[in-house]
Amino acid sequence: MFFYHVVSDKPKQVGQHFVLNEKNPNGVYERVYAQMSIVEDIYNDPKKYEGVKLSHEVDVALRELALEKVRKEKYPHYPSRMAALYVSETYEEAVRWGEYFARIGRPTYCIAKIKVNGNLYYGDAYKCFDGTIDREENLRLAEIYWQNGQNEDGHEQIKEVLADGEIEIVQILKEINANI
Repeated sequence: MFFYHVVSDKPKQVGQHFVLNEKNPNGVYERVYAQMSIVEDIYNDPKKYEGVKLSHEVDVALRELALEKVRKEKYPHYPSRMAALYVSETYEEAVRWGEYFARIGRPTYCIAKIKVNGNLYYGDAYKCFDGTIDREENLRLAEIYWQNGQNEDGHEQIKEVLADGEIEIVQILKEINANI
């Protein structure tokens, strides 16, 4: 299957092959586990964090850990968000994601056409949430993400596709080179 991917964090080259799975996680995994000491402190003593503005990195770690817990328990056949590539079905979708990543300051190299031999999950990025100090609320929101039903507020879906398994960079379609 062919998809489009915004190459961020680490540059990739045509012909490059790599595997993403539970034993070979992605950059999200690295960023989440870098926050584990504060996440553990929050869950051990949430009152200490009441009213405290958490950093974006901690918000993301709280969310992704909840998403991973729910996925493992109820949806193990879906790719892990911490061991998958985020891909687009169309070049136009990838361009929009690339513009967004560049705008928020994320290192963004290019848009590549890729070949995927693995599992897929078609989700809704609108259902991604800022993690909170409330573990149960994070788990409730994670369940909503993986159930992937209609948005309760009627908001249009923001398609995101997760792909794991064997991945090959087939072609570089557009150079972006922002924030690198």
